[in-house]
Order: sequence, then structure tokens, then C-alpha cells
Amino acid sequence: MMSGIPTRMTAIEITRPGSPGVLRSVHRPVPDSGPNEVLIRVAAAGVNRPDVLQRKGGYPPPPGVTDIPGLEVAGEVVRVGAAVEEPTLGSRVCALVAGGGYAEYVAAPAVQCLPVPGKLSLEEAAVLPETMFTVYYNVFQRSRLQRGEWLLVHGGSSGIGVTAILLAKAYGARVIVTAGSAEKCAACRALGADVAIDYKSEDFVAVTLAVTGGKGADIILDIVGGDYVARDVAAAAVEGRIAIIAAQGGRKAEVDLIQLMSKRLLLGGTTLRPQSVEIKGRLALGLRKEIWPLIESQSLRLPIHATFPLAEAARAHALMESGVHIGKIVLRT
Repeated sequence: MMSGIPTRMTAIEITRPGSPGVLRSVHRPVPDSGPNEVLIRVAAAGVNRPDVLQRKGGYPPPPGVTDIPGLEVAGEVVRVGAAVEEPTLGSRVCALVAGGGYAEYVAAPAVQCLPVPGKLSLEEAAVLPETMFTVYYNVFQRSRLQRGEWLLVHGGSSGIGVTAILLAKAYGARVIVTAGSAEKCAACRALGADVAIDYKSEDFVAVTLAVTGGKGADIILDIVGGDYVARDVAAAAVEGRIAIIAAQGGRKAEVDLIQLMSKRLLLGGTTLRPQSVEIKGRLALGLRKEIWPLIESQSLRLPIHATFPLAEAARAHALMESGVHIGKIVLRT
């Protein structure tokens, strides 16, 4: 156990469901950590869309999880549980957590911690876990991305989107994205996207079919849902895989089942936060083996749009809701 750990810390709490103004800086007890956990002194935390949903009352933490928002952090391990062999005391890590990231200290399952890759700063590492776990799970593990395949990503300039672009291109895939402005499309192309579609002025189904020679996308990563699902089916290649990971455009969809069957499509959906520590631990092992070498060898960095002090979490949420950001948003403790 490292000395100098205080009993109380600064954290951000959601005083009630509502606008960004309901986020408030408070003092809370430093969390306890169990035998299979580590305590991290947080240097930086990523801001993600699920945090916004939680603030609005639409994405409550799982039972037993702190009400403090924040799903990804980076910092220094300052306390190690009795059953933990790795990471060790003093290690620089980034970690996926089920909550509690908007704070000076957070307890994290040891198996959900990963070493800070290469020469990345702690701020750069803090924005890796949530989107890396999500993209790896849905694109690489469940959808089995192969080199040379076409991946269509909705929301290409979002945290999920930029992560998918960088990883898919590093793996040798071809990437199509949708985004909401010429500026965002240009940013996606600069990151490596082969094709960027402005969904406000172009039909992504028509463009996808055109650039793939009528074949369609092998994998579609969809954060929109709603009426996009039927269009995903139309844009998918035979034996394509459609992964729905959010429903920003609506929770219900109507699809042509004959088209789904005739193309032999796999249509599925996942959420990450409620899954068990064991499952997330297996994902972390896969990331460390398959993805971390790509990050280190190719110096992959997720673009950070803005960084705010922890006390200005409300400003960070307002920026995310504005939709103008490209890449990730960070809170610095």
C-alpha cells in the first residue's frame, strides 16, 4: 500500500437527471478496493455518450456500482488488492470501469486494466478503453473483420468512429464512414477512411453500393439504430454482419426479413457496461495481445478534441451534446 492516499477526494456527481448544469463538484470518500481490484489515482478520464445518457436518467449504473459517472480513466496504481499480481504498485495504466471515472481516485478490476501503450501521455491513454473495448468486441471478435473487407461506420467522427477507422485501417480493411458535415468527413479521411459520406446530403446506401461495386459493406457498425437498421440491411453485402451498439436515432426498427434472409445477414447488438468482469477481462486480454501491438508499432493516437478540468465536466458534456467535436473529450484531474 502506498502512503499518501487521502480519505476524501473531489468527484463529479449527478444531482438529478437533466442538462449539463446538474453536474456538480463534490467531496466523496476515496473508494475502497477489493482483493481483485486496484485503486488508481486518476490523471485523466474520457467523456463518452453513455455518460450523457446517465446524466439524463436514461442509463443508470448497474446494481452495486457508484453513481459517479465515467467509464474510462488513466493514472497511477496506488493500491493493489491481495489477489492481484498485475498491474503492480506504481504502474501507469488505463482502465475500463463501470462507473466512478469522474473523480480523483477510482477502484478498478485488475483484469480491466491495461498498460499505457508506448509513448502515449496519460490523457491520450485515458480515451482508449471505452471505445477500444467496444470496437474490438463488436468489429474484431463478434463480426470477425478480415483484411480487405469493407467496414461501414456510422458516426465516423465520434469516439467510436475514429477508433474504428484507425483500428480497421491498421488491420488492412477498407473503411466507409458517415458524418454530418464536410469538415467531419475531411477529418475522417485524414484519419484514413477510404470514403466519407455526408449523410445530410448523400444517401449512404447508394454510395456504399457504388464504391463497393454493388457488393455492399461486409460489416456495419451502427450507433444510430432506428430507421438506419433497414438501410443497413440494404447496404450490407451477402453474408454481411451488422452490429448495433447504440440507438441515438430510435429504439425501434422495421426490417425486410426476406432481404435479411436472402443476404444471409447476421444482425446483432451489444452493450458493454452491464457485462461481467470476467467477460471484460477476456476482452482486455485480447486487446493486449492483438490491438496494443498495433497501437505501439503504428503510434496510433485517438484525436482529442478538447480537454477540461474535472470541475468543468458540465462544459465537456455541453460540447459532446453540441455534436461539433471530432474525436474524444477529456477531463483532467
